[in-house]
Amino acid sequence: MGIKSTFSDLYHEKTNYKFTSRMWRWLLVSGILLAISLGSFIVNGLNTSIEFKGGTSFEVSMAKKSPDISAVRDLLADNDLGELKIQIVNDTIVKVTAKRLTQAEQAAVIEELSKYSGTDQSEVSISDVGPSWGKKVTQESTRALIVFFLIVGLYMILRFEWTMSLGAIISMLHDVVITVGLYSLLGFNVSPATVVAFLTILGFSLYDTVVVFDKIRENTKVWSKLKQVSYSEMVNTSLNQVLARSLNTSIVAVLPVLSLIFVGTYLLQATALLDFALALAVGLATGAYSSIFVATPLIVAIKRWTNQTDNM
Repeated sequence: MGIKSTFSDLYHEKTNYKFTSRMWRWLLVSGILLAISLGSFIVNGLNTSIEFKGGTSFEVSMAKKSPDISAVRDLLADNDLGELKIQIVNDTIVKVTAKRLTQAEQAAVIEELSKYSGTDQSEVSISDVGPSWGKKVTQESTRALIVFFLIVGLYMILRFEWTMSLGAIISMLHDVVITVGLYSLLGFNVSPATVVAFLTILGFSLYDTVVVFDKIRENTKVWSKLKQVSYSEMVNTSLNQVLARSLNTSIVAVLPVLSLIFVGTYLLQATALLDFALALAVGLATGAYSSIFVATPLIVAIKRWTNQTDNM
């Protein structure tokens, strides 16, 4: 009965959760998550793909034996490959990533992997990326994020007000840092597809935040005549009014991404989709959280810090 009543309240916009009165609790939780994320990034860094740092990558499908990381590492031990990274993809494909190799060194590795896997040398795929290309990819990715934040900040100022613009930008930075921190903690691979996914999830996060801010702006015009109602109370009511819509939007967005991870990666073995889908799933979850528990409480806090009255 309690669960049914909760869903009914959500559907009819009758919830009355005290979001703003407990904002320091949400901001503390976010602060802890940000500290962990930044700490992991400083200590562990990111597991970037060769598109960012340059190098040579080999892939071969095993035909006659089950792949074994230790056996492959021993097989290539006599080659000067630098910091070697070996992965087993979909239980059948061996992926080896090394420093950038000369053609002679590449040929030696291809020969070793061909013998080990029992396949022809032509079936060993190779990808070679120079350091200048990796540097260019990193610069372009950083530039894309900066331009995105500048455009968002200008849009939010023109449509709403500077406090909301600041709250939205901090909220999106919050999403990026936590997503990057999770990638650092778990050692997930960061590829150009991951950066594209970051920009995509920031768009979703911004959409969810704009929905909440638009309701606040709408209620501000109506409730401004009620002098007894504080700004934080009005914001809290606005949040409760769009809570169901915000949750539904996030759930509808996450479900296809989860199916993309499961069906595309594990059933169809389209591993190229994993980097993109994984970043989307993590980012959508943090974006849904931040639009409610970070962006909106922040604008109330900013108004208080700047000595703007809390009365309507």
